[in-house]
Amino acid sequence: MDIRKVKKLIELMEESDISEIEITEGEEAVRIARYRHGPEVMPTVITRQKTDQPSETSLASQSIQGHIIRAPMVGTFYRAPSPGSPAFVDVGARVKEGDTLCIIESMKMMNEIKADKSGIIEAILLDNQLTVEFDQPLFTIS
Repeated sequence: MDIRKVKKLIELMEESDISEIEITEGEEAVRIARYRHGPEVMPTVITRQKTDQPSETSLASQSIQGHIIRAPMVGTFYRAPSPGSPAFVDVGARVKEGDTLCIIESMKMMNEIKADKSGIIEAILLDNQLTVEFDQPLFTIS
């Protein structure tokens, strides 16, 4: 499908009250969805407890610290490559730059999200199989 057609569809959606549209041309298909922003919901946070410091209630009530890996697209967040498989990473895991951290499914395409920095996963800021917004924080790395 021609990218100009996709851009035109986006412009038409912005000018109307349509929140989602799906177009199929032959074997190609595109689905565009616009999400209304309501009250901000804090993500569920899984943290690693440190024995040398008092335990924290959660990162949700504090500012997120460390290097943040953000969602490059809107889609569904998956921690593992398939149902029943172990997660790519857990809190406390040591990762190298380029390691796969999760998958975001967008428009029926599975997109691997990779670490852009080496370090230790300090927090996973989203539960498995939830919808993720563009630029939403996913992980923190120290």
